Amino acid sequence: MSMTQQAEPAVTTPPAPGPKETDGRTRQRSLTLRLLARPEVGVFLGAVAVFVFFLIAAPSVRDGSSMATVLYQSSTIGIMALPVALLMIGGEFDLSAGVAVVTSALTASMLSYQLTMNVWMGVIVALVVSLAVGAFNGWVLVKTGLPSFLVTLGTFLILQGVNLAVTKLVTGNVATDDISDMDGFDQAKALFASSFDVGGVQVKITVVWWLAFAALATWVLLRTKYGNWIFAVGGSKESARAVGVPVTFTKITLFMLVGFGAWFVGMHQLFSFNTVQSGEGVGQELIYIAAAVIGGCLLTGGYGSAIGPVFGAFMFGMVNQGIVYAGWNPDWFKAFLGVMLLGAVLINLYVRRAATRR
Repeated sequence: MSMTQQAEPAVTTPPAPGPKETDGRTRQRSLTLRLLARPEVGVFLGAVAVFVFFLIAAPSVRDGSSMATVLYQSSTIGIMALPVALLMIGGEFDLSAGVAVVTSALTASMLSYQLTMNVWMGVIVALVVSLAVGAFNGWVLVKTGLPSFLVTLGTFLILQGVNLAVTKLVTGNVATDDISDMDGFDQAKALFASSFDVGGVQVKITVVWWLAFAALATWVLLRTKYGNWIFAVGGSKESARAVGVPVTFTKITLFMLVGFGAWFVGMHQLFSFNTVQSGEGVGQELIYIAAAVIGGCLLTGGYGSAIGPVFGAFMFGMVNQGIVYAGWNPDWFKAFLGVMLLGAVLINLYVRRAATRR
């Protein structure tokens, strides 16, 4: 009799439940680290600290009219800091931004006055000139491959000389003539330099434009294909071009956005003061760049936001006016500027390293 041996089915015991093993690629970062990875978080905390400091050091800041002045100073910086920040995210920066503001204002003022035209004609021509300057910067950069530092430094010197020389040639002075009695001035002033009442406090229209432009820039960066292109060309233009990103178009249009910002701020200055000093604007480009850097944008490109420069500009306005309200020597503003810039760079460096540490 043959005996057959049947194998009994193996009984497997399920492993005891325990913590799920993950490697560095799948590990979830904490909410705190994810927040710290945002480029605007550091500058937001810094802006809050500066605000609280001057609330204590300069009690007059608590007045509504004082805060309206702070917001106005912030808006004149912030409107230009936004396109400068987008350009920096795209891997470039513009040293001619400060004098370009004066160029646009001079163009509109002299064209309108000398040709006795409606001021809106000067405004439109100034827009064309500002966009052309931006397009020129971008075109030279992409065609030659030169660093934006060299290209825009050359444009800075050209515009500075042209502003002074042409103004003296046309007006016989270093300032333009008063255009407040010309056709269209009141309508243009209402758009670029008017005020409105909020609870008995006069608020400049530039504050509204500043916040509206910030919202638009944020939407463009986070919700549009063009925003993806900006980050891509700032990270690596060769890789961006390899995946079909129009690098030339993106770079040129970013410089043109800076030109648009220069035109808008220039029109505000013109219709606020009715005349323009041709030697102004020198040094302002550093403030715009600093506001963007304090706002979390990297000079190397590929990283940043549109909200960060809003807080960066607010810090500038707060310090600029807070020093005055505290009764301190206004010469300290530059020292505060340097401290804020260096501190922001160090904090952003630490935050990024902490957020990306595995």
